[in-house]
Amino acid sequence: MSSGAEPSFDLSGRTAIVTGGAGILGRRFCKALAERGARVAVVDVDGDAAQELAKKIEVDLGTETLGVACDVADLDSVDAMLATVLDRFGNIEILHNNAASKSSSLDAFFAPFEEYSLKTWREVTAVNLDGMFLVAQAVGRRMLQQGKGGSIIMTASIYGVVAPDQRIYEGSQYMGRPINSPAVYSATKAAVVGLARHLAALWAEHAIRVNALTPGGIESGQNEAFRSRYASRVPMARMGRVDELTGALIYLASDASSYVTGQNLIVDGGLTCW
Repeated sequence: MSSGAEPSFDLSGRTAIVTGGAGILGRRFCKALAERGARVAVVDVDGDAAQELAKKIEVDLGTETLGVACDVADLDSVDAMLATVLDRFGNIEILHNNAASKSSSLDAFFAPFEEYSLKTWREVTAVNLDGMFLVAQAVGRRMLQQGKGGSIIMTASIYGVVAPDQRIYEGSQYMGRPINSPAVYSATKAAVVGLARHLAALWAEHAIRVNALTPGGIESGQNEAFRSRYASRVPMARMGRVDELTGALIYLASDASSYVTGQNLIVDGGLTCW
């Protein structure tokens, strides 16, 4: 913790890796970290999108930013990504383990549970859980070598904490197609919370803090039927906005949360208090 009465949210001089950095949430997360002074490695399976976003952040904010292509489900790709970041920035103080997948086929991803294929289950799990493991392992190992601690934030989901209300999905669409919330998503996001707690206990003595960040429903292209039904389940009577997650991220990444580890910070408008 920095000196003085006020906690420090300043991230100047620190390097942050954000996986899934070119995605809907990841883009805002990368910008928020850069706004607080962090050097940001935008990591995404879409390398062109990652590099484009990195250049934009660097131009707009004047902070040093790097775009890196990486398939988080592939060990060699993760190792190559880490080597690239270290070659550019040196040490790593912050990891936002944020990448997630809906599989290569949306029809397969949204299939009924009774018909869900093992192939799709494993495809999603490879990113949502195996990827979390591989990146946390690689970056955590580096943080241990550095000997200066660090902060790891794992993006989970409200549906890793509670089950989805299936009534919300009657007539609901996302980007023009019918949707649901499949069991593989709930299972992997619940596992992310468990992994975060395990690593928090494992690495606490080395001053490496590990926490989960759990968003509730965030507006990102759902139709009005979904938005209104979801809002009716939330005490604040609306879905969240991407910007409303960044305060929690900066808190967990910074010295403001220097005595916080093993926690699941839920940003859901109160949904889970009912």
